Formats: sequence, structure tokens, C-alpha cells
Amino acid sequence: MEQQHQRDHATVNGGNPITRSVVRKGAGVAHRLLDHAFALAFRGLVYAQIWEDPDVDMEALQIRPDSRVVAIASGGCNVLSYLVANPESITAVDLNTAHIALNKLKLAAAQALPDHAAFHRFFAQADSPANIAAYRAHLAPVLDEPTRRYWEGRDLIGRRRIGGFTKGIYKRGLLGNFIGVAHLLAKLYRIDLAQILAAPTQDAQRAVFERELAPVFDKRFVRWLTDQPAALFGLGIPPAQFDALAGDQPMAQVLRRRLEKLACDFPVDENYFAWQAFSRGYARSDQAPLPPYLQAANWDVVRARAARVQVLHANFTEHLATLPDSSRDRYVLLDAQDWMSDDQLNALWQQITRTARPGARVLFRTAAAPTLLPGRVAPALLDRWTYHAQASAGFTARDRSSIYGGVHLYELRA
Repeated sequence: MEQQHQRDHATVNGGNPITRSVVRKGAGVAHRLLDHAFALAFRGLVYAQIWEDPDVDMEALQIRPDSRVVAIASGGCNVLSYLVANPESITAVDLNTAHIALNKLKLAAAQALPDHAAFHRFFAQADSPANIAAYRAHLAPVLDEPTRRYWEGRDLIGRRRIGGFTKGIYKRGLLGNFIGVAHLLAKLYRIDLAQILAAPTQDAQRAVFERELAPVFDKRFVRWLTDQPAALFGLGIPPAQFDALAGDQPMAQVLRRRLEKLACDFPVDENYFAWQAFSRGYARSDQAPLPPYLQAANWDVVRARAARVQVLHANFTEHLATLPDSSRDRYVLLDAQDWMSDDQLNALWQQITRTARPGARVLFRTAAAPTLLPGRVAPALLDRWTYHAQASAGFTARDRSSIYGGVHLYELRA
């Protein structure tokens, strides 16, 4: 899901950290091979756009001018969007080097591109040859050497990575490829996904969904395909979480309900996630829905505050361990905890609790609906936090990305 999200782990004793966080100890050979395949898939670019709703995040976090935020970086959209709320600082942490490079590119662009038009062309349109000229003139000179080397290097099939911004960066990465396969299936079943985006009302959106999209999930091939854990790697669902997400229902029906929410529960002219899903990019009109960091009205503040963001290639728990007591007050974990063992969860929450100021808030998402902390995090830790169940249910309902079962908010008790 969302994300290459920060795949947290408690120890670093050799090997790739993503592999260590995914591969299940004691599992059978088949399960371990599947885990290794998933870890390998997540070493490159996963999310060119993050799939958590930043408006919901900012509502839940209640960021203030003195807020010190620690967030998993992923594709960087939300980190930059939080600048609109005027925090004191943001530390964006991730293990995926591609996402580190993407975050640093976005921050450099916010500060070095000449105007919002160039910024919009680079990240909202993301398919113009002019972006290469802008990269060479304005961005390459200010990027650090590892970031520049990443973007000027080549991917597994020999393409210059920076060239993604001339051909549609949102069609690349693991999630972009997953959406591309979904579009291919739609063509095979003769479904025009653009009908959703052209619908004038939500009632019309629902009519298109029920007529065109819902029946696909009853197709024998689609039912078989969605029952294969590897088929959902692009959604960020690790094999260990596949059964928990499906529960006692076919995965096809779970995905049908998530897609129904995306297609029907929000007007498409207000939901840029729907445009990403159904058109593989953002809308091109002047009134197109966009993440806060890309909106023209927010350009000046994003540009002025971009220097408040620090991007670190690091483990989330280990980074917190370097910080003083009571020094941070907003934590954004995305869905990273879905990957963790009980030991890893407790190590994480020990560091969160130690570094948290009074009134600190922790926001995270889960593939399944319930919060996963009770019964897994030690009561001595968890009892220091208040779970806002009713508010969390509201945040879940309002999250326009629609791919998560739950959005959860915890607050440190006084």
C-alpha cells in the first residue's frame, strides 16, 4: 500500500533491512521464497505518489507552529504537504533509497525551480521534455551526489530514471506498474475507466461502478488472480498480511469494496487519488484536484518552509533512539506496523513514548480495519496512550485514497 513505506525493524545485523523486516523466521520454504520476492520488489521505486490522504493526516495530527514531526517519507507528497500546516520541523525517514532520492528531488525543486508553473509541470504533469532541461539547469547543481547519481542512473531495463518525468513518472514504480496491469485488464474486459472521471455526479459515478467495474470482481480469472499474494505486491501488501486483510472473504470482494469507496464515495473533481487510479496521472484542468504541496495557493509557503524538512536514509526506531527524551510530538507511521513482529512493535513504541512530548500524536494506517496494537504492545506502554476510536473511524471514512482498512490516532496522556 502506500507505500514504499518505512519498513521498520528492530535490529540491523547484516543483510538488506527490507528483507529482514519481511522474511518470516520459522516459516516454510514456500512462504520464505514469497517473502524474499516481495522484499526484492520493494528495493526500487514503489510509490511515485504516496497513497495516504494528507488532508486527513493534517486534520488528525493538528500540527502547530511548534510541532516537531517525524514521518516515514515514502513518495514525499505528504511530507511536503505538511509544510502547509506550518510545523517547526519535519524529519522524513525511509529505508528505500529510491524514495529518499525522490524526497530530496521534490525538496530541491520546491526551492530551486523558478516558479510554480515549473514545479507543477515537473510533478503534476510529469511528462514534459522541458523537465529534463529544468533538471539540468536548476536541480542537478543543488542535489547531493548520491541523489544526483540515482536520478542520472538507469533502471533495470536501462532507462534513465530522470526520464520518468518526461514520460509520466506516475506510470513507473511498483504501484504504477500495478495500476498499469489493472488498466490492461480493463481493456481486455472492454471497460472504459475514463467513464468514472467523466461522471457529472456521485450518483453517476456509482452507476458507472455498478455497471462497469463491480462485475469484473466476479470473473473467474480475477478471483484467481487476486487470491495470489504476489499479485498484490504493488499495493504494498506483504505476504504475511495477505490472510489478515482477506479475513474469511475472497480477496476479490475485499478489493471490490475498496475500489467502490474510491470510485463512489467522493466527487472525482475533489479526489486526485481517483485520477491516479483511473487515468494514471493527475487531471489537467485548471481546477484539477492535487495534493496540497502542488496547489498554486500553497506554492509560496511550501517554497519558504522546504528547508525545515530533513530527509534521512535510516530506520525509524533507530532514528528515534538517537533523539532526546520528550523532544518530538507528531509521528506518522503510514502502514509500517503491518510488517512488524511484536518485538519490533514494542521497540518502536518504547522509543515513541520516550521521545514524545505531552500531548504527542501518532497516526498510522492498517490494511485491515482494527488497530493492531492491543494485545501486542505491552500494556505498560500502551496504557500511556489514548486511542481516539471515534475520530479514527471518521478519518478512515474520509481518507480519499480508500485503500486502507483503518486510519488510527493515538495521543499521549498527560
